[in-house]
Amino acid sequence: MTLKIYAVVLELVRRLSPYLPAPRARSSSLADQLERALVSIPLNLAEGAYSRGKNRQARYQSAAASAREALACLETAEALGWVQPLPPELGALFHRITGTLVRLIEPRR
Repeated sequence: MTLKIYAVVLELVRRLSPYLPAPRARSSSLADQLERALVSIPLNLAEGAYSRGKNRQARYQSAAASAREALACLETAEALGWVQPLPPELGALFHRITGTLVRLIEPRR
């Protein structure tokens, strides 16, 4: 795959894996939603890389929405006191990924 952001997405997933046990101990539904969203980001990105036209944009849109959903799950777990705040570098990875995906969804004319 030629998209450089794919490696960044996998790095985010790797670095967030230690955050999964704490929500799972408190709420299996929140943990499942977090895990599904995290898994969806690289899968939709990979599918979009080999799609064409509107299908490509739809896959990138799904990846972006999943990234935001994963962040919302972590923010919710933090608000409930189940996890510590994300380190700034992980927040920056989320923003880098979503920013790149938005640019892929709506390229400049």
